Amino acid sequence: MFHLNGRCIYLVGMMGSGKSTVGKILAEVLGYSFFDSDNLVEQAVGMSSVAQIFKIHSEAFFRENESNVLRDLSSMRRLVVATGGGAVIRPINWNYMKKGLSVWLDVPLDALAKRIAQVGTASRPLLDQPSDDPYTAAFTKLSMLAEQRVEACANADARVS
Repeated sequence: MFHLNGRCIYLVGMMGSGKSTVGKILAEVLGYSFFDSDNLVEQAVGMSSVAQIFKIHSEAFFRENESNVLRDLSSMRRLVVATGGGAVIRPINWNYMKKGLSVWLDVPLDALAKRIAQVGTASRPLLDQPSDDPYTAAFTKLSMLAEQRVEACANADARVS
C-alpha cells in the first residue's frame, strides 16, 4: 500500500482474462474504488452495451470514447480500473495508464476460449459470430487478437500469469 501512494491500478489483458473479477476483489482489498472502463463508455454514450456501440457506431467510435474515459480516470486517485481488452492498442491510453500502475493479466488462449465459449459471445462484439463450435471460433479469433495486442500488453508495469 505504501508504494502505491494512492496511484490508480489499471488492469489490462485479453477479453475474458478476469480484469473485472480481479479488479473488484483488488479494489475491496485495497480500499480503492472499482471502475470498468467499458461500463463507463456505455454510460458516456448512453447505450446499454459495448456490442450495441460497435453495431450502431463503430469500433473506432468506441475506442475514442474509451480513451476519453481513461483520460478522465487518470486524473483521479485510489482506483482500480478494468480496461477493455483493446485499450492497449492505442498509445494515448498508455500515457494515461502510466500515471498509475498497470498490471497485465496474462491468461493462456485456451483458457480464454473455454471461458468465453461457456458464457457466449453476444456481449463480445469482436467474437460474436455464428458457429457450430463456439470454442474453436473463440480460439481462432482470440489468437488473431492476441497477435495484435500481446506486444502492447507487455508495456504493463507488472504481469500476472
